[in-house]
Amino acid sequence: MAIRKIVTQGDPLLNKKCRPVTDFNRRLHVLLDDMRDTLTEAQGAGLAAPQVGILRRAVVIDGGEDDILELVNPEILEQSGEQTGPEGCLSVPGKWGLVSRPNFVRVRAQDRYGEWFEVEGDELMARCFCHEIEHLDGHLYVEHIDHFLSDEELEAYLAGEEN
Repeated sequence: MAIRKIVTQGDPLLNKKCRPVTDFNRRLHVLLDDMRDTLTEAQGAGLAAPQVGILRRAVVIDGGEDDILELVNPEILEQSGEQTGPEGCLSVPGKWGLVSRPNFVRVRAQDRYGEWFEVEGDELMARCFCHEIEHLDGHLYVEHIDHFLSDEELEAYLAGEEN
């Protein structure tokens, strides 16, 4: 497949609402495969279609152990709890900010063939679901932060979490 260019903050594509996927065809499969390869190459946690310049409701998330979760037309069904932690984005390279997100999220989505399924996650996975689905509505995590963390603030926060 192919590695696609990741669109960065400032590009108006990132502020547009994506259209639902209606055709579960070869073009969608190529997009999802390319997004998987792009995410792996960039070593990110998740990637939404608008981040590679495509205004469709499709997301890939690193599920760990070589598992990439594909979510087409995802919607959050349930969320609970709260967590606050550092968040970054492939479209805002090298920057981090503290963001509060739900600690548990249940999502309904379609797979690459159009079949509906539900998936849930907590902690980092819940954060990824929220972050990537926000991209589909034209929003970035930077809308939730007071300021970007300096390298020292990020290191101090992560050191405090380890203790």
